[in-house]
Amino acid sequence: QVQLVESGGGLVQPGGSLRLSCAASGITFSFNMGWYRQAPGKLRELVARITSGLSTNYADSVKGRFTISRDNTKSTVYLQMNSLKPEDTAVYYCNTYPNSLPWGQGTQVTVSS
Repeated sequence: QVQLVESGGGLVQPGGSLRLSCAASGITFSFNMGWYRQAPGKLRELVARITSGLSTNYADSVKGRFTISRDNTKSTVYLQMNSLKPEDTAVYYCNTYPNSLPWGQGTQVTVSS
């Protein structure tokens, strides 16, 4: 059974940092992976992606602040988020890129003072 489990979200002040994790099970962890987010009233958007060869790409809105990485031995993908802004507030999800697996429950990130 394919499962994606995101964790690491929370409430943080502007300028703060969080590290998200996404553990995958039930799949061979060789896919290109991505982090996505969905803010209230908005469509889900791709934030960052990483290939099996560790090439990365970022949305302009997070470039220079977020870093995606992966540990294939743990079937886990990470998102280090620094210099967080209120507009980063959203539920964050991981999935393959392009997305092809059932979505997990996501992890809520709230940036507020």
